[in-house]
Amino acid sequence: MKKDLDYKLIFALAAVGIIWGTTFLGIRVAVETIPPWFVTSIRQGLAGMIMMTILLFKKEMKWIGWENLKHQLVPSILMIVVANGFTTVAEQTIPSGLASVISAMAPILIFLGSILVKLQKPSLKGFVGVIIGFSGVVFIFKDGLASFLDADYRIGMMFMGFAITAWAAGTIYTKLHGNKSKNIVLNLFYQFTMASCIQIVLAFIFSPTIDVHLWSAKSILAALYLSIFGSVIAFFSYNYALKHVTPVQVSILAYINTIIAVFFGWLILDEKITVDFIIATILIILGVFIINYKKKEKSLN
Repeated sequence: MKKDLDYKLIFALAAVGIIWGTTFLGIRVAVETIPPWFVTSIRQGLAGMIMMTILLFKKEMKWIGWENLKHQLVPSILMIVVANGFTTVAEQTIPSGLASVISAMAPILIFLGSILVKLQKPSLKGFVGVIIGFSGVVFIFKDGLASFLDADYRIGMMFMGFAITAWAAGTIYTKLHGNKSKNIVLNLFYQFTMASCIQIVLAFIFSPTIDVHLWSAKSILAALYLSIFGSVIAFFSYNYALKHVTPVQVSILAYINTIIAVFFGWLILDEKITVDFIIATILIILGVFIINYKKKEKSLN
């Protein structure tokens, strides 16, 4: 008997793949005139208020208890404060395309971490899929790999290194402990709110003197986009997907994010899509297919 397609899961995976692909560009635009920690605190603060509004409307707003609060604090710090925050800081000094290719290393860390904590068994197939997918990402940027040696990019790349490590750890932690609370919206309300409080403190520490009049309308709109789409919709979709598939299967969407990031670079910044891009796309899709492919069981009819 064939299983019905899980359309909610398909939508969630598509949302993660597409929306987070656009956020690299959104962050780059936002930090043009707004200090990075203010971008992140505004983004998560507004996302927290949206989640609170949904919870109040559904009459589901409640205290989650100290034990569950601890389970929400860990991914809040790892995935939102560190991973999201450091990526935003990094994009002050490195191009959004370079940030996306570095972030595409996260699935390798998640794959290795999942094996370490026994979330999944080691498999040559999974490792090959991750490597092939990442080779596609590298292929896109093969002409610009010298950027990794550029002294001006070193600080940004260091922040991205911390960001992807924190993201991998947060993803694995969420998979291990996420099922202890079924209400994703409630969990995210606490995660966004706690992260925003930490980030606003960091914002005033690193940007003690601010002039809001210098913030452009374009940067403000980018921050709003990051909040509604990048945080509310994409984080909800990511957490929903984690409840139904393995961390590696969800994280492999980082490769799709990079394709989307390059596409929007072409669409908005008039960057060319070359034969290299087409070859890289094939490699990325092949990597995703290898990791997710499972042989069909023979029916006993």
